[in-house]
Amino acid sequence: QVQLVESGGGLVQAGESLRLSCAASGSIFSIRSMGWYYQAPGKQRELVAAITSGGTTSYADSVKGRFTISRDKNTVYLQMNTLKPEDTAVYYCNADILRTDWVRANYWGQGTQVTVSS
Repeated sequence: QVQLVESGGGLVQAGESLRLSCAASGSIFSIRSMGWYYQAPGKQRELVAAITSGGTTSYADSVKGRFTISRDKNTVYLQMNTLKPEDTAVYYCNADILRTDWVRANYWGQGTQVTVSS
């Protein structure tokens, strides 16, 4: 069994910062990549940022220069600076995991709300 547990969401004003964390635990042999997605009300879930096991990162154009993804073993972080009201969404952690039973699967966290007021 594998779990992704997120933390760090909240309510902030425009221009402020938040840091999200997501810890993966359970029957994990290795994690190929981890990432963050967001989903605003009435919209599809979209990729915000991702990081591979080798440290290669990618970002949505809308967050480049403001958000930074990083990873420490089985925990991924999203540092969000200069937040804007349009960043308001539920943020989900995602991981591509090879389990100890040699099954590779994709996992999601439960989601954490980020609300940015103007």
